[in-house]
Amino acid sequence: MSAESTEEVIAAVTEDQDETQEETQSKTASRLEEEGDIAADYLEELLDIADIDGDIDIEVRNGRTYISIGADEESAALDSLVGRDGEVLEALQELARLSVLSATESRSRLVLDINGYRKERAGVLQQIAEEAVAKVKADGGTVALEPMSAYERKIVHDAVADLGFVSESEGEGAGRHIVVSAD
Repeated sequence: MSAESTEEVIAAVTEDQDETQEETQSKTASRLEEEGDIAADYLEELLDIADIDGDIDIEVRNGRTYISIGADEESAALDSLVGRDGEVLEALQELARLSVLSATESRSRLVLDINGYRKERAGVLQQIAEEAVAKVKADGGTVALEPMSAYERKIVHDAVADLGFVSESEGEGAGRHIVVSAD
């Protein structure tokens, strides 16, 4: 095979791979949009049953579906759907994921936010990570944080890594927590 024909074959294979990757990304985005629609329909019915006003927004980013429920005005009813420490929000998120599983037979990693709770909590988690890193710098050793959800642990792991330190999840179930160290 000549060098010219080899280059043509390589170019054709590369083009096919690019097209396949674009198709996969398109299918993934389409699947994530479908998840969002299914979960939003479920949550809208729930809001109607509970007679709670709220606007539902769906966004697909970073390979996940994000659904947020908010209101133009302060809503105590929506705040009640967050619950203490986000417990009700976590349960509603799991119910929305189950509605997607039921409809598509595929697990969902969608994230639900109500009244900006998760955004606000992310700022608090960033501060917790910074304080833990500062304590590790000052004292050496390790710092164990309070138990938190998998989603919150992910935010803290990312924040700790961005600060150049190491974190690991330890424990089981509701007691699963993060331990921060220098190495």
